[in-house]
Amino acid sequence: MSRTMPATVETPQVRSLIESNPRTRLIDVRAPGEFAAAHIPGSANVPLDLLREHRTELTAAHEDPVVLVCASGARAEQARGVLETAGLDQLSVLSGGITGWQQHEGPMTRGSGTWAMERQVRLTAGLLVLTGVVGSTLHAPLKWIAGFVGGGLTFAAITNTCAMSRVLGLLPHNRTPKSDAATTLQALTSEQSPAGSPSR
Repeated sequence: MSRTMPATVETPQVRSLIESNPRTRLIDVRAPGEFAAAHIPGSANVPLDLLREHRTELTAAHEDPVVLVCASGARAEQARGVLETAGLDQLSVLSGGITGWQQHEGPMTRGSGTWAMERQVRLTAGLLVLTGVVGSTLHAPLKWIAGFVGGGLTFAAITNTCAMSRVLGLLPHNRTPKSDAATTLQALTSEQSPAGSPSR
């Protein structure tokens, strides 16, 4: 199968794509808790950690266009790398992710769920830095906690990866139950398009 999808698409392009091809699949690769809190109507949640765990099993029984979605686009890009390695190439990443979608006044379905991963990372990093700085007044070597976090955030920015988000993704509220893994992956790989059409 040759690539016919652009590497990235803006929100208006996604809406046009859905209008011209209703079988377009919006695959949200954020954690389940993030997806439950807010997502694009009609999108399906197939978390990045699940794609990594099952990368050797991934094959697509369809040629539907797939648009990968996350909060900002970074995790969707990582997901595309995983999926292309598995042989799926009709993939695009929603530029700017959910944030870009909302900036273009795209509709959202909201519910109860966890904070966005970026917000979880900011909280964890902030608490570690604060602990290191305050703790260093009692025990000087604790200042290196703040230095370690600063170094990690710098590396994350340079490489566009985030080890802290991967660790936080292992928490129960950020993971897909193992019993649901096969069903969850079908939204991406099965011949039948997921129930519900993405909103225009």
